[in-house]
Amino acid sequence: MPDDTHTDGPPPFDRPFEEEDTKQRVYGAILHAREPMTVAEIAERADCSDESARTHLSFYADLGIVIQHEGRPARYERNDDYFEWRQVSKLSREHTIDELQTRVSELTDQIETYRDKYEADTPADVDVLEYGANQVDDVYRELGDWATALEERRLHERARRKNAGSAAPSHS
Repeated sequence: MPDDTHTDGPPPFDRPFEEEDTKQRVYGAILHAREPMTVAEIAERADCSDESARTHLSFYADLGIVIQHEGRPARYERNDDYFEWRQVSKLSREHTIDELQTRVSELTDQIETYRDKYEADTPADVDVLEYGANQVDDVYRELGDWATALEERRLHERARRKNAGSAAPSHS
């Protein structure tokens, strides 16, 4: 007899962190949040008690991973600056100044190619409706790639400057 429970497509996303411990589930819930959330909302997503969520959120707030917004009720959100700092630190550790500069140059060339092609300074300046229906998907893909290249270049440049600053002689 065939197994009728299997369907094509992605697995259900009802409980994406059910195999994790409470601390990891709270972490996952806050990472996936699109806007500030209450303790109760996070606890529901993390499948834990409000008190457990509050304890872990306090810990993450102390580390700078989440931002707590005072109020009644208090709301919590992911601290994007923390995650950017982590990414820049990782790039800085894993790459030399020359490697980072090379990547910045490659990304700059890619960005300039998009600017020339679309005669615009940023992806936001491009009006997709100016393109035919058969081109729209390709234009959206390229605009996404362009936006990604801009962000990646910014992060690589920050890491390059970080490495360059740490390579400078100290003035003791």
